Amino acid sequence: MNWTKNVFFKTMSFTVLMLVTFACGVKKEQHSGKEIRPVDLVYNQLDTENSRWFFFSSACRPFGMVNLSPDTQIGGAWGSGYRYNTDTVKGFSHIHAWQLSGLSVMPVVLNDKNSETIFTDFYSHFSHETEQVSPGYHYLELDRYEVNAEITSTKRVGFHRYTFKGEGKSALLVNLNTLLGPCENIDGILKKTNKNIVAGELTNAPTRRRPKPTKVFFQIESNVKIEKIEKDKATGNYLLYFDDHSGEVLLKAGISYTSIENAANNIQVELPHWDFEKVVAGSKEEWNLLLKRIQIKGGTEIQQKRFYTDLWHALQGRRIISDVNGAYPDYTGDEFRIGQVPLNENGNPKFNHYNSDAFWGAQWTLNTLWGLVYPEIYKEFVSSLMLYYTDGGMVPRGPSGGNYTFVMTGASATPFIVSAIQKGIITEDLPGIYHALRKNHMPGGIMGKAGYEHNTSFGGGLEHYIKNGYVPYPIPEGNFGYHQDGASLTMEYAYQDWTLAQLAKKMGFIDDYNYFTTRSKNYKNVFDTVSNWMRPKDISGKWLHDFDPYKYEHGFNESNGAQSTWFVPHDLEGLAELMGGNEKAVVKLNEQFKIAESMNFTAGTSHDRELHPEYRRIPINYGNQPSIQTAFVFNELGRPDLSQYWAREVVEKAFSGFSPASGYNGDEDQGLMGSLSVLMKIGLFQMNGGTEENPAYQIGSPIFDELKIQLQNGKTFTIQTVNHSDVNYRVRKATFNNKELHELTLDHDEIKEGGKLLLEMGN
Repeated sequence: MNWTKNVFFKTMSFTVLMLVTFACGVKKEQHSGKEIRPVDLVYNQLDTENSRWFFFSSACRPFGMVNLSPDTQIGGAWGSGYRYNTDTVKGFSHIHAWQLSGLSVMPVVLNDKNSETIFTDFYSHFSHETEQVSPGYHYLELDRYEVNAEITSTKRVGFHRYTFKGEGKSALLVNLNTLLGPCENIDGILKKTNKNIVAGELTNAPTRRRPKPTKVFFQIESNVKIEKIEKDKATGNYLLYFDDHSGEVLLKAGISYTSIENAANNIQVELPHWDFEKVVAGSKEEWNLLLKRIQIKGGTEIQQKRFYTDLWHALQGRRIISDVNGAYPDYTGDEFRIGQVPLNENGNPKFNHYNSDAFWGAQWTLNTLWGLVYPEIYKEFVSSLMLYYTDGGMVPRGPSGGNYTFVMTGASATPFIVSAIQKGIITEDLPGIYHALRKNHMPGGIMGKAGYEHNTSFGGGLEHYIKNGYVPYPIPEGNFGYHQDGASLTMEYAYQDWTLAQLAKKMGFIDDYNYFTTRSKNYKNVFDTVSNWMRPKDISGKWLHDFDPYKYEHGFNESNGAQSTWFVPHDLEGLAELMGGNEKAVVKLNEQFKIAESMNFTAGTSHDRELHPEYRRIPINYGNQPSIQTAFVFNELGRPDLSQYWAREVVEKAFSGFSPASGYNGDEDQGLMGSLSVLMKIGLFQMNGGTEENPAYQIGSPIFDELKIQLQNGKTFTIQTVNHSDVNYRVRKATFNNKELHELTLDHDEIKEGGKLLLEMGN
């Protein structure tokens, strides 16, 4: 069935020349005739020229407490960790998490030339030519020491294999007191507890984002005798000298945020043997079991590799902080305590507890992907968020090390949790969850805090929002954090209020439903019908006098007015009415996309370039969260053809890069952009984050001939395209289980029962 007028579609520029360019730097693997699994298609080094501390992953399991990888840069949360263009290794560290780092080690060979300076001069060159990287494994050669270094891991234990080939004394430098990524590691100590075991602890010093110090405990076991330990007085760091041994040394490093005993227990339970290859194989298989839940056919080799790399990114970044026995760190109170995750009837933890950057933008990414493909992971994260509420009295929006950080703005956990409830993933204690979320939307809750505002509740402007229907800009109480941009705050709160209203309705709390529904209309109070843009207001109700819709972070969080005007995912019909009707809204948004296309839909190639004059005036930015829903706004305005067209264009220009120099072109916040890229490529989206009753999925334009999603209930949901090509982007007819669809949507209840969505494509 035809829904719209025919639209000319540009031929995608995924040419042979680009394929060759994108393939540069990708190490080809020899599979010896074996079946190529999804895990074999993942390209770990995607966008690593622009990565941040928690972005890169190699020797890691999904959401592992340990995220072991080599560090080539160690200063700051941005521009640190594994950066592809830096060719010196500064250590192999075990924690690359939101505002956390720790336990950096470096194999060295001591001789007469370096023995006196090894604690301050230990970096080593390596070459990408001999490097091998894949999910769960990393190999590189430390040229300075003639050491072949291999690393892998279980969830909570790093596993190292070092082959010493150089002449001299084999040793391990353990840097416990050092700047490492987002924070200083301080007060680090270790002691020898056995002939081949050392144990100790270090502290992650507070940061602007994480207000309390956080301890890391560890135990390191070696398969060879540790001859002696040397502590350097100047740096406070340690050398472990191995017994006379040339050749191979194996090390297990277990970590814990609660105690040395639990670090040792993590080793005992997860890694009782010394079979390195077994752990590598187990890690790859764990990744593969998750990745193969979506099976694809068609597309180019690069498109398939990029797809599974995106999916892999959607399953990492956020880190476990609970031990194998369920013990976890709780810093939400005045004093540190060791908490305990509830146990099941077998005495095992019911879920893991997590460290996580904010769920700001998750409504368009993780909500949909995890809710459809990984509901058991989704359930764990909701359970973890509610455990923070039990301990500290607030549902967090981005916890670090067992404590609140108040990263970003609003109550971003509300749509995340409501979507899980509406999809039947969370079914227990719904009244309790509702009241916990409601608390965040009222004075004293997390909505009142903005941008790492630890000691006050003024920066979020919530009381102004409740009293006057908008958050003023500037906020008259003063500057207490980042992201105190009133127009953005108003729109964000309005959307989140609407999602809470949907849960109130489900629970039968009609008064609350009416109250939060009324509040959800507050976005209208910052729409200026004269300029036809969202526009900040001051405390007296006057429009910002020097308003420029393309001025970045001038009343809008990490965005400009043009980008953020469309942040009304719960009431696009009402927004269009303010603009003069659907047709005028379509023309307006279409013009924005045309301008943004010339800049490849992103503000440069990394998040830190958004403020540059040449990038910040872009009207649509797919490099950050505030406007990543806009291609699908056309669906809601009666023009699905434009959604299909622009979504394909965004995929081509923003999410098709395949090299260390490109990939996400912005802020890949712990799986958000990877998830978005997956959803756009399979052609499914949820405008309001899947928070209404029986959530709807908008149908886009898949880039593959066929994909199959293995659902948790054992059923399969298949999307198949007919007459699909780069030019034939438009859905001309859609049927689900042989029944023609008259709207390009499917409900969650329909999809979860499995079946086939057949899309007949044209141009």
